[in-house]
Amino acid sequence: MFLIGERLCMKIVLVVCLIFFSSLCAFSQPLKIALMKYSGGGDWYANPTSLPNLVDFCNQNLKTNISKDIPTVEPGSAEIFNYPFIHATGHGNVIFSASDVENLRRYLLSGGFFHFDDNYGTKEYVFREMKKVFPEVEFVELPNSFEIFHQKYEFPNGLPKIHEHDNHPPVAYGMFYDSRLVFLYTWECDLGDGWEDIDVHGDTQEAHQKALKMGANIIQYVFNHN
Repeated sequence: MFLIGERLCMKIVLVVCLIFFSSLCAFSQPLKIALMKYSGGGDWYANPTSLPNLVDFCNQNLKTNISKDIPTVEPGSAEIFNYPFIHATGHGNVIFSASDVENLRRYLLSGGFFHFDDNYGTKEYVFREMKKVFPEVEFVELPNSFEIFHQKYEFPNGLPKIHEHDNHPPVAYGMFYDSRLVFLYTWECDLGDGWEDIDVHGDTQEAHQKALKMGANIIQYVFNHN
């Protein structure tokens, strides 16, 4: 009974959100994506040039209309419902409070999408906290055939390797709810570093473009499926 009630409420919220986003489009206002400020001590503020650069790339190559103004939102805030896509990154610990967990679950069930790109050392903390959000859902490793790797840009080998960490292959983990991908965790890849201004980490132009193209695929997938 509780599950049916929860899903009904989420569908109602989703309809309201769709009407909201449709009204934005009607007035040709740009969509906005946001950066999550989480608790726990991890540097959520890492890679300050990454999202503006990704937005520029998407607007130029996907013909999207996304604002370069990237708001910062907390997982427990009602403000997250204003954004169809929320990104997070950093090194180290991540902690969601009980209210964060409840709000983030509601947001994701309402059609929102959450992407966490591991800068380094976040996996155990992010997995722990996201299991609080969806205790009934298991993490799955996305296969190379998954749609997100085959949007405008083809990545036949799956997630690209941008930076070396511990010599592990890059892995994209997902959480699905009712067959919809609601959370993506990119590990041992460092997309966010690759999105940054090229001189920040001394990346090659090839690595920079590869990271931006994979990021564009994520954005395109989210906008087409959520």
